[in-house]
Amino acid sequence: MIIREATEQDFEGIWPIFQEIVAAGETYAYRRDTSYSEALNIWLHTPRQTFVVEEDGRILGTYFIKTNQAGPGSHVCNCGYMVSSQARGRGLATAMCEHSQKVAVALGYKAMQFNFVASTNEGAVRLWQKLGFETVGRLPKAFNHPTEGFIDALVMYKWLE
Repeated sequence: MIIREATEQDFEGIWPIFQEIVAAGETYAYRRDTSYSEALNIWLHTPRQTFVVEEDGRILGTYFIKTNQAGPGSHVCNCGYMVSSQARGRGLATAMCEHSQKVAVALGYKAMQFNFVASTNEGAVRLWQKLGFETVGRLPKAFNHPTEGFIDALVMYKWLE
């Protein structure tokens, strides 16, 4: 398993992962019917960098890193992570988050913030806490979950230095 920077051609392998996760509507605040071209822009063109986790030529996971806010907030980055349902439980999210923190420091970021973590995404919340992130904010009923209804979204933060 390797983590490497994504290329435009990699989006063919990223798209099924993106589509599955976004269509479920349980963890990301993207439209559930986000199109291929919109997803390409969101995941590959807008971020500062995008990475893939690859094994035997197959993309199993992906993440992006981008500046969270401009100007006085530009020292804080934001990341998004996705793992294929066939590869969950193998430590890919941990590996990507640890990798992203090293990339963030190399790019000059001082902190990492996750802006909108669905409170029902308990596995992610536990993992981010294990990796040193703190819940610094709770947005009451900010996420409209497809089965749970309006749930809280969490803001999670880690100072990297």
